[in-house]
Amino acid sequence: MNIERDAFRFLIPLMIGGQFFIVFGWNTVALFTGGLILFVAYFFRDPDRSAPEGEELIVSPADGAVAKIDTSYKSQSHPDGAVCVSIFLSIFNVHVQRSPISGTVTGKFYNKGKFLAAWNHKASYDNEQTLVTLDTKIGKVGVKQIAGLIARRIVCRVDVGQRLDKGERFGLIRFGSRVDLIIPQGCEVACKVGDKVRGGRTVIAKAPTETLS
Repeated sequence: MNIERDAFRFLIPLMIGGQFFIVFGWNTVALFTGGLILFVAYFFRDPDRSAPEGEELIVSPADGAVAKIDTSYKSQSHPDGAVCVSIFLSIFNVHVQRSPISGTVTGKFYNKGKFLAAWNHKASYDNEQTLVTLDTKIGKVGVKQIAGLIARRIVCRVDVGQRLDKGERFGLIRFGSRVDLIIPQGCEVACKVGDKVRGGRTVIAKAPTETLS
Protein backbone atom coordinates (compact mmCIF):
# COMPACT_ATOMS: atom_id res chain seq x y z
CA MET A 1 0.00 0.00 0.00
CA ASN A 2 1.17 3.53 -0.74
CA ILE A 3 2.27 5.71 2.18
CA GLU A 4 1.81 9.48 2.06
CA ARG A 5 5.22 11.18 1.89
CA ASP A 6 4.49 13.31 4.95
CA ALA A 7 4.74 10.11 7.01
CA PHE A 8 8.50 9.86 6.64
CA ARG A 9 9.21 12.81 8.92
CA PHE A 10 7.84 10.54 11.65
CA LEU A 11 8.91 7.13 10.36
CA ILE A 12 12.60 7.88 9.87
CA PRO A 13 13.24 9.11 13.47
CA LEU A 14 11.17 6.22 14.85
CA MET A 15 13.14 3.69 12.82
CA ILE A 16 16.45 5.17 13.93
CA GLY A 17 15.28 5.20 17.54
CA GLY A 18 14.09 1.61 17.24
CA GLN A 19 17.50 0.46 16.06
CA PHE A 20 19.13 2.36 18.91
CA PHE A 21 16.87 0.70 21.50
CA ILE A 22 17.56 -2.76 20.07
CA VAL A 23 21.33 -2.24 20.15
CA PHE A 24 21.20 -1.23 23.82
CA GLY A 25 18.85 -4.06 24.72
CA TRP A 26 15.89 -1.87 25.63
CA ASN A 27 13.49 -4.44 24.22
CA THR A 28 10.30 -3.10 25.79
CA VAL A 29 10.93 0.39 24.42
CA ALA A 30 11.94 -1.09 21.06
CA LEU A 31 8.69 -3.06 20.93
CA PHE A 32 6.68 0.06 21.76
CA THR A 33 8.55 1.98 19.04
CA GLY A 34 7.79 -0.79 16.57
CA GLY A 35 4.10 -0.40 17.39
CA LEU A 36 4.33 3.34 16.74
CA ILE A 37 5.98 2.68 13.37
CA LEU A 38 3.14 0.39 12.37
CA PHE A 39 0.54 2.90 13.53
CA VAL A 40 2.15 5.81 11.64
CA ALA A 41 2.43 3.72 8.46
CA TYR A 42 -1.23 2.74 8.83
CA PHE A 43 -2.38 6.29 9.55
CA PHE A 44 -0.58 7.71 6.51
CA ARG A 45 -1.75 4.99 4.12
CA ASP A 46 -2.69 6.37 0.72
CA PRO A 47 -4.67 3.85 -1.35
CA ASP A 48 -5.13 4.28 -5.08
CA ARG A 49 -8.70 5.20 -6.01
CA SER A 50 -10.59 5.54 -9.28
CA ALA A 51 -13.27 8.24 -9.29
CA PRO A 52 -16.62 7.37 -10.92
CA GLU A 53 -17.12 8.85 -14.38
CA GLY A 54 -19.69 11.54 -15.02
CA GLU A 55 -19.20 15.31 -14.94
CA GLU A 56 -22.35 15.69 -12.85
CA LEU A 57 -21.08 13.40 -10.05
CA ILE A 58 -19.42 15.03 -7.04
CA VAL A 59 -17.35 12.65 -4.93
CA SER A 60 -16.29 12.81 -1.32
CA PRO A 61 -13.07 14.75 -0.71
CA ALA A 62 -12.21 12.57 2.30
CA ASP A 63 -12.73 9.25 4.06
CA GLY A 64 -14.92 9.31 7.14
CA ALA A 65 -18.53 9.67 8.24
CA VAL A 66 -21.02 12.33 7.18
CA ALA A 67 -21.55 14.45 10.28
CA LYS A 68 -23.81 17.22 8.99
CA ILE A 69 -25.62 18.35 5.85
CA ASP A 70 -26.40 22.07 5.76
CA THR A 71 -28.61 23.00 2.81
CA SER A 72 -28.62 26.72 3.67
CA TYR A 73 -24.91 27.25 4.23
CA LYS A 74 -23.56 30.78 3.90
CA SER A 75 -20.06 32.13 4.38
CA GLN A 76 -17.77 34.86 3.12
CA SER A 77 -16.75 32.62 0.23
CA HIS A 78 -20.34 31.61 -0.55
CA PRO A 79 -22.49 34.64 0.39
CA ASP A 80 -25.39 33.63 -1.84
CA GLY A 81 -25.85 30.27 -0.16
CA ALA A 82 -24.64 26.73 -0.83
CA VAL A 83 -24.91 23.16 0.42
CA CYS A 84 -22.24 22.06 2.90
CA VAL A 85 -21.57 18.39 3.63
CA SER A 86 -19.34 17.92 6.68
CA ILE A 87 -17.26 14.75 7.01
CA PHE A 88 -15.69 13.68 10.29
CA LEU A 89 -12.39 11.80 10.03
CA SER A 90 -11.48 9.59 12.95
CA ILE A 91 -7.91 8.64 13.70
CA PHE A 92 -8.52 5.35 11.85
CA ASN A 93 -9.58 6.89 8.51
CA VAL A 94 -7.38 7.61 5.51
CA HIS A 95 -6.41 11.26 5.93
CA VAL A 96 -5.51 12.18 2.34
CA GLN A 97 -7.89 14.69 0.74
CA ARG A 98 -8.93 14.52 -2.91
CA SER A 99 -10.64 16.89 -5.31
CA PRO A 100 -14.41 16.22 -5.38
CA ILE A 101 -14.74 17.33 -9.01
CA SER A 102 -12.54 18.50 -11.85
CA GLY A 103 -11.81 22.21 -11.86
CA THR A 104 -9.31 25.04 -11.56
CA VAL A 105 -8.19 26.39 -8.20
CA THR A 106 -9.42 29.98 -7.86
CA GLY A 107 -8.64 30.53 -4.19
CA LYS A 108 -6.67 29.17 -1.27
CA PHE A 109 -7.50 30.75 2.08
CA TYR A 110 -5.97 29.99 5.47
CA ASN A 111 -7.62 30.97 8.74
CA LYS A 112 -5.81 30.51 12.03
CA GLY A 113 -8.46 29.66 14.58
CA LYS A 114 -9.27 27.42 17.51
CA PHE A 115 -8.80 23.68 17.97
CA LEU A 116 -12.26 22.50 18.96
CA ALA A 117 -13.04 18.79 18.71
CA ALA A 118 -13.69 17.98 15.04
CA TRP A 119 -17.15 16.53 15.75
CA ASN A 120 -18.26 19.88 17.17
CA HIS A 121 -20.17 21.63 14.37
CA LYS A 122 -18.72 25.00 15.48
CA ALA A 123 -15.36 23.69 14.23
CA SER A 124 -16.48 24.42 10.65
CA TYR A 125 -16.43 28.13 11.47
CA ASP A 126 -14.09 28.57 14.44
CA ASN A 127 -11.20 26.12 13.96
CA GLU A 128 -7.94 26.52 12.12
CA GLN A 129 -8.68 25.73 8.49
CA THR A 130 -7.71 25.98 4.85
CA LEU A 131 -10.36 26.57 2.19
CA VAL A 132 -9.71 25.70 -1.45
CA THR A 133 -12.22 26.98 -4.03
CA LEU A 134 -12.59 25.50 -7.48
CA ASP A 135 -14.08 26.88 -10.68
CA THR A 136 -15.93 23.89 -12.14
CA LYS A 137 -18.51 23.15 -14.81
CA ILE A 138 -21.23 23.18 -12.15
CA GLY A 139 -20.09 26.44 -10.54
CA LYS A 140 -18.00 27.23 -7.48
CA VAL A 141 -17.06 24.27 -5.30
CA GLY A 142 -15.16 24.53 -2.03
CA VAL A 143 -13.23 22.06 0.10
CA LYS A 144 -12.40 23.11 3.64
CA GLN A 145 -9.70 21.24 5.60
CA ILE A 146 -10.37 21.77 9.30
CA ALA A 147 -7.98 21.03 12.15
CA GLY A 148 -9.35 19.28 15.22
CA LEU A 149 -8.51 18.90 18.88
CA ILE A 150 -5.57 16.60 18.07
CA ALA A 151 -5.08 17.38 14.38
CA ARG A 152 -2.96 20.51 14.28
CA ARG A 153 -1.24 20.18 10.96
CA ILE A 154 -3.02 20.94 7.69
CA VAL A 155 -1.14 20.17 4.48
CA CYS A 156 -2.54 21.74 1.31
CA ARG A 157 -0.48 21.22 -1.85
CA VAL A 158 -2.32 23.32 -4.41
CA ASP A 159 -1.78 26.76 -5.89
CA VAL A 160 -4.18 29.24 -7.45
CA GLY A 161 -4.48 28.51 -11.15
CA GLN A 162 -3.72 24.82 -10.77
CA ARG A 163 -5.98 22.31 -12.50
CA LEU A 164 -7.28 19.38 -10.44
CA ASP A 165 -8.94 16.27 -11.80
CA LYS A 166 -11.75 14.57 -9.90
CA GLY A 167 -10.26 12.29 -7.29
CA GLU A 168 -6.78 13.86 -7.50
CA ARG A 169 -4.90 14.11 -4.21
CA PHE A 170 -4.23 17.62 -2.94
CA GLY A 171 -3.47 17.45 0.79
CA LEU A 172 -4.00 15.85 4.17
CA ILE A 173 -4.70 16.59 7.83
CA ARG A 174 -2.87 14.77 10.58
CA PHE A 175 -4.51 12.75 13.35
CA GLY A 176 -8.28 13.25 13.35
CA SER A 177 -10.06 16.11 11.64
CA ARG A 178 -13.02 17.39 9.62
CA VAL A 179 -13.50 18.21 5.94
CA ASP A 180 -16.35 20.32 4.55
CA LEU A 181 -17.51 20.00 0.97
CA ILE A 182 -19.32 23.12 -0.26
CA ILE A 183 -21.36 22.73 -3.44
CA PRO A 184 -23.92 24.85 -5.32
CA GLN A 185 -27.53 24.81 -4.24
CA GLY A 186 -29.64 22.72 -6.57
CA CYS A 187 -27.30 19.74 -6.39
CA GLU A 188 -29.03 16.53 -5.37
CA VAL A 189 -27.38 15.24 -2.19
CA ALA A 190 -26.82 11.48 -2.42
CA CYS A 191 -25.80 10.80 1.17
CA LYS A 192 -27.21 11.18 4.67
CA VAL A 193 -25.81 11.86 8.13
CA GLY A 194 -24.02 8.80 9.44
CA ASP A 195 -23.02 7.42 6.03
CA LYS A 196 -19.46 6.14 5.69
CA VAL A 197 -17.72 7.66 2.69
CA ARG A 198 -14.45 7.17 0.84
CA GLY A 199 -12.46 10.03 -0.62
CA GLY A 200 -12.36 10.15 -4.39
CA ARG A 201 -14.81 7.26 -4.64
CA THR A 202 -18.16 7.79 -2.86
CA VAL A 203 -20.69 9.97 -4.69
CA ILE A 204 -21.81 12.76 -2.34
CA ALA A 205 -24.06 14.66 -4.71
CA LYS A 206 -25.23 14.93 -8.29
CA ALA A 207 -25.41 18.25 -10.11
CA PRO A 208 -28.32 19.04 -12.45
CA THR A 209 -27.24 18.35 -16.03
CA GLU A 210 -28.45 21.77 -17.11
CA THR A 211 -25.79 23.40 -14.92
CA LEU A 212 -22.95 21.76 -16.86
CA SER A 213 -21.27 24.31 -19.07
